[in-house]
Amino acid sequence: MCYALDYVLKSITYPMNEILAAVAEAGRMIAQFDAAVVDIVLLSLRVSLTAVLFASLIGLPLGAVIAVGWFPGRRVSIVLLNALMGLPPVVVGLFVYLMLSRAGPLGQFGILFTPAAMIVAQTILIAPIVAALSRQVIEDAWQEYREQLCSLGAGPARSALTLLWDTRFSLVTIVLAGFGRAAAEVGAVIIVGGNIDGVTRVMTTAIALETSKGDLPLALGLGIILITLVLTLNAAAYWVKESAQRRYG
Repeated sequence: MCYALDYVLKSITYPMNEILAAVAEAGRMIAQFDAAVVDIVLLSLRVSLTAVLFASLIGLPLGAVIAVGWFPGRRVSIVLLNALMGLPPVVVGLFVYLMLSRAGPLGQFGILFTPAAMIVAQTILIAPIVAALSRQVIEDAWQEYREQLCSLGAGPARSALTLLWDTRFSLVTIVLAGFGRAAAEVGAVIIVGGNIDGVTRVMTTAIALETSKGDLPLALGLGIILITLVLTLNAAAYWVKESAQRRYG
């Protein structure tokens, strides 16, 4: 019994020592701005920020138009938009892969397995989220200011622009949430990007690969950075919302 207990304790101690050593090495890599870590993080930020920019340019106006406008099929559009928020990343990745492959309609551009393909996939994933959430925020504001805007002679387009500006602080939190979703995405980008070292390897795909290879320091370092990034975004979103409430009541 004692020998069995001693064996169990040793089997726990050794992996724990390895984990602690990996954590220490990950901290060293972060503190010394390891070149591999920096390259992966910068590529992740470039891809995700670009995707969020395109998703915002598509989603915010679309959400405002649906919130303010009245047209046949509006309810269906809202239901469809809400449903698209739950798009499975692997399905989006497969769709983009088929579109950008050599046999696909967009294969002539040759952007498969490049950061551009990853941006396209992330944009498709994030745009419905931005559009659906902004639609709800703007529609609530429209219900409150509708009579006032109509009395001032504002048409649908002007009303939508006015409400986009009036709800900008809430919309910032939505955009930040979209960025967090993009930065944490792995399914679609690994399909269309291929996880090529130095070309399309981002934080999430690198963590998956390095963990499977047993390279825990790099995986842990990137994981720490990713978690820190997500926490920072949530703190920023909360600060923006609280600041707006204090300033404008």
